[in-house]
Amino acid sequence: MEQLLILLIFLPLVGAVVTAFTGNAAKHVALGSAILSLGLTLITVCNFTPDASTQFAVNYPWIQDLGINFHAGIDGISMITVLLTNVLVPIIILSAYQHNYKKANAFFALILFMQFGLLLVFTALDAFLFYIGWEAALIPIYFICAIWGGKDRIKVNMKFFVYTIAGSLFMLMGIIYLYLQNPAHNFELQAFYQLNLDSAQQGWIFWAFFIAFAIKMPIFPFHTWQPDTYTEAPAPGTMLLSGIMLKMGIYGVIRWLLPIAPAGVEQWGHLAIILSIIGVVYASIIAFTQKDAKRLVAYSSIAHVGLISAGIFALNTQGMQGAMVQMLSHGINVVGLFFVLDIIASRMKTNKIAELGGIAKQAPQLAIAFLIIVLGTVALPGTNGFIGEFLLLIGIYQYQVWAGVFAGLSIIFGAVYMFRMYQNIMLGKTNDLTIGFTDIKGSEKVVLYVICALIIALGVYPKPILHLSEASVQQLIEQVTQKLTSVN
Repeated sequence: MEQLLILLIFLPLVGAVVTAFTGNAAKHVALGSAILSLGLTLITVCNFTPDASTQFAVNYPWIQDLGINFHAGIDGISMITVLLTNVLVPIIILSAYQHNYKKANAFFALILFMQFGLLLVFTALDAFLFYIGWEAALIPIYFICAIWGGKDRIKVNMKFFVYTIAGSLFMLMGIIYLYLQNPAHNFELQAFYQLNLDSAQQGWIFWAFFIAFAIKMPIFPFHTWQPDTYTEAPAPGTMLLSGIMLKMGIYGVIRWLLPIAPAGVEQWGHLAIILSIIGVVYASIIAFTQKDAKRLVAYSSIAHVGLISAGIFALNTQGMQGAMVQMLSHGINVVGLFFVLDIIASRMKTNKIAELGGIAKQAPQLAIAFLIIVLGTVALPGTNGFIGEFLLLIGIYQYQVWAGVFAGLSIIFGAVYMFRMYQNIMLGKTNDLTIGFTDIKGSEKVVLYVICALIIALGVYPKPILHLSEASVQQLIEQVTQKLTSVN
């Protein structure tokens, strides 16, 4: 079955090359490639045994003099992120059908190249391969934002690039340090897990990795690049950033930071939780003041990611399982929100909340789909957002009661600003701008129907997703606990 993983990783790269040399049919070729990747992912899920083992593993010598291998595999944790990536990419490509982008072949090829980089990150079992994927995912989104973004794209994109590159360099220093400490002189993840680092060394490694992952998520105070970038990026770029790319940081904490430096997490994890919860409250308060709907959703995303981060650093099964489910749910919901706002902006040429109103009367199908996505975002029981946030809050509450109380404010605040945004945009009286608004059609319907179906299906029956990651999460918690015991 190792050929399956090779196909899964490299199909988007092949699709990107083919798309780059395709003319007017570029979007169809890209969509076809993304659907094939989704089909392969579903085959992988069907053949996946939900235990704690690593499956479909490939391990080929690459740069033997440096101990670098092309070593990749999938366990229950990475299965969730691979599924998230390959479910959302075809949705994002289809959402771009309503636009006529200049140099469309380059635009869609970059999306597929980014998919390739993301899959490397989520399956890599070699630190060098992980770093290659980490950087490979950054390059295409930089060009997507720089070429097809808004009027302030150059300034905003430079800030985004500097932030992420700086974080990557910290992580690279951490990887090199671990390589030098490894008697086997290789970059194998399992070898890094088994290193006997003292508390001081693990503290240093914690910060080297945490800064990189915190910037990518982002959590407070490493978040300042995010709202402007989300606002200025073209809609598919914003969806890629918010729906998938920020999950690289969350996944990095789970897969690399916690098992390699548990003593560092024990020493500094409390601070990480404080920063995460500050981000929840801060971003929620800032969201109340936003007059642009796209910026409001951007700050909402910071709040949701802060909750996920706090749940992970609580270091218990409930918080970790909540993070796994919420990664998938948040990706689906935030892509849906940004797509609805893109539909509105493409018709009205604005996302200013005060300039809109009464759209539900003109577009009832859009209004219903938007409402379902909002309900998922605010974690209404029966939607995909509920079970993840419920488990996260239990995990954080078990860690410390005060942390659970403040983290829970995200649900209250989120409900207020999301429903207020919905009311101001969809309800009330139509105005001279919105009187001519037309309802969704064609590819817009397909995208929104799929997103709404996922929100309801995962909300009603989340068990398959929980079952996929449960054994791997429990093994991770036990591994971290045992290593902490040996260090102390």
